[in-house]
Amino acid sequence: MSEFVAEVLGTMILIILGGGVVGGVVLKGTKAEGAGWVVITIGWGLAVAMGVYAVGNFTGAHINPAVTLGFAAAGEFPWSKVPLYISAQMLGAFIGAVIVFFNYLPHWKETKDQAAKLGVFATDPAIRSPFSNLVSEIVGTFVLLMGLMFIGANDFTEGLNPLIVGALIVAIGMSLGGATGYAINPARDLGPRIAHALLPIPGKGGSDWSYAWIPVVGPILGGIYGAVFYRALFLGEFTPLFWVLSVIMAFILFGAARAELKKGETAADKIEEKIV
Repeated sequence: MSEFVAEVLGTMILIILGGGVVGGVVLKGTKAEGAGWVVITIGWGLAVAMGVYAVGNFTGAHINPAVTLGFAAAGEFPWSKVPLYISAQMLGAFIGAVIVFFNYLPHWKETKDQAAKLGVFATDPAIRSPFSNLVSEIVGTFVLLMGLMFIGANDFTEGLNPLIVGALIVAIGMSLGGATGYAINPARDLGPRIAHALLPIPGKGGSDWSYAWIPVVGPILGGIYGAVFYRALFLGEFTPLFWVLSVIMAFILFGAARAELKKGETAADKIEEKIV
């Protein structure tokens, strides 16, 4: 199997099972309707594990552009292969989303909530605040890449690694994912979002393109920084990229906190004006 086909297949499996569990929980009339966030996070964790089991021997099962870019930035993957991997991941994510659409054919019409339909394909924030949403995606993907580096530095019983990676995804989802739905993977969000825009889903509404940049830019920044941060602190490789990204992250964190504090002050001022 070629590396391109392997990444297509692995990412397709990821989205079939990950998008599939979301569809089961949020679409009307399914057996799993209303099963909740815990089921979704476990489903996504197992989806990642199955994708890794499927193609890990062929490509290392990146199945995520943030992982590919993070490994490349850390010197653990050749930059020459990055375009091949990312294009395969995008294609696999799109195909997986189309398969999820066909799996739930009768349920799209029964579901009136447009946001729920989009949620089967792409992420959206619990509270829309672009700067803070970006931070959430950065943090989640930072932890993902750090975790993958931790896992790679330890010895496990043969065949157990994919399950450990899946457990990492569950942990990120339960601990950090409630803010934005934890895309932590540009292909996971953008590929299915494109599918949502193109597929004939009854009453689907818009694909929320104004938000779409956040689950792409956030994971890329967080993934690259997580990989170089690990190599800096654990291996002593304090590269120029590490310092540049550290400054960028400081600005983003400070800017997000400042924006939220300003919102709080504005809200308090409005309340005070009404009282007066």
